[in-house]
Amino acid sequence: MVTPAPRLVPVPNADTAPKRVTILGSTGSIGRNTVDLISRAPERFAVEAITGNRNVALLAEQARTLRARVAVVADPSLYGQLRDALAGSDVLAAAGPEAVAEAAARPAEWVMAAIVGAAGLKPTLGAIRRGAVVALANKECLVCAGDLMVAEVRAHNGALLPVDSEHSAIFQVFEFERAESVERVVLTASGGPFRTWTKERMAEATPEQAVAHPNWSMGAKISVDSATMMNKGLETIEAYHLFPIKKHQLDVVVHPQSVVHSMVAYADGSVLAQMGTPDMRTPIAFALAWPRRMAAPVERLDLVRVGALTFEAPDENRFPALRLARAALAAGGSAPAALNAANEIAVAAFLDRAIGFLDIAAVVEDALAQVPAYPLADLAAVHDADAEGRRAARAAVRRFIARKT
Repeated sequence: MVTPAPRLVPVPNADTAPKRVTILGSTGSIGRNTVDLISRAPERFAVEAITGNRNVALLAEQARTLRARVAVVADPSLYGQLRDALAGSDVLAAAGPEAVAEAAARPAEWVMAAIVGAAGLKPTLGAIRRGAVVALANKECLVCAGDLMVAEVRAHNGALLPVDSEHSAIFQVFEFERAESVERVVLTASGGPFRTWTKERMAEATPEQAVAHPNWSMGAKISVDSATMMNKGLETIEAYHLFPIKKHQLDVVVHPQSVVHSMVAYADGSVLAQMGTPDMRTPIAFALAWPRRMAAPVERLDLVRVGALTFEAPDENRFPALRLARAALAAGGSAPAALNAANEIAVAAFLDRAIGFLDIAAVVEDALAQVPAYPLADLAAVHDADAEGRRAARAAVRRFIARKT
C-alpha cells in the first residue's frame, strides 16, 4: 500500500522558491482546473512541461500563459500546428506519445497525471521512476497496474497524491500511523443523473442525458462512468492500492448532495469525513500545495443552506457496474485492467449511439467472461490485458448491435 510520501518534497524551500511542475493532460477537465490554480499563483510555481491530446489552440494558449518550457501534443500529425501556434514564444513544441513520455521524465518535482485512460500509464510511470510527487487523476494507472505502480513508488522514493475528490478526502482524514485502527473506508457516490430512474427508463437514456451530471463538471467519459456507477467501482479498486486496507474494508454509499466526499471509520466508533462544495479545484489545490494548503477560488460550503445530507445504499440491480468492479478486484491480476479496457470500449460505443445505456455494463460483463484473469508480472502484461479486454469488448459490442438489427 502507499503510505504518506517518504519525503515531503515542498518543505525545504517551499517559501523561497517556486515549485517546478508538469501537467500531463492539461487540456482536459482536471488539467484546465490545474492551470487555473497555477495561473492564480504564478509566484509559487514554475511550469516545466504541459501535454494535451489534440486541442492545439488551448494547449498553446496554456503554454504561453504558464510560460511552460515545453508543450507536447499527443497526436504527432498536429506538430506543425502546435509549432506555428507557439511561434515567437520561448516554448519548445513537441509531438507524439514518446514526446509525452519524455515530458513526464523532465525535471519537475510535482507532476499532475491527468491523461485519460490507459494512455496515461507510461508517462505516469516515468514520473514515478524519477521519484517525483505524482498527483494522480488518472485512475486507470492504479486500476490496471496498481501493484506495479505501488512497487515503483516505493522503489524510487516517490509519492502518490490522490486527486479524485473521494481519495483526496480519504487521504486527508486517514491516520496512516494508526492504520490498524481503521475499520472501514467509505467512498461516497452522487448516484449520477439516473439515481432515481427505473431500468426501463434508463434503457432509453441518451448520451446527452448521461453526461449531464447533477453536481460535477466533468468530461464525457467520466460522466458516463458516474451515470453507470462504474466510476465508483474503479475508485474502489484505486482506493485498495492507495491505502493500507483490505478489500473487505471498502464500502460505497450514495450521497446525492456531494458534500461529504468520503469517510474513514475507526475502531472507537469515530467516523471522520472531509466535506466541501463539489469543485475539483479543492482536491487539486490540496495536492498542489501539499503538505501545506493554498487558497482556491471555490464556493465555500454553507451547511445551513444545504440543509440536509442524505445517504442510501447503492442499487446493484440497476447499477451492476459496481458489482463487476468488485468482482474484478476480488479476482485481481489482469481482471481490473480488462474491466477498465472493456468499459472504455463500451462507453465509447454508447457515446457513438451504437449501444444503449444499459448495454454498457452488459458489454463489460460479456467481455470479462471471455477473458480469464492471470497474474501481471510487468507493464507489458498490463498492456496485454488491456488489449484482450478491448478485443473482447469490441466483439461483445458487435454482438449487441447484431441482436438489435
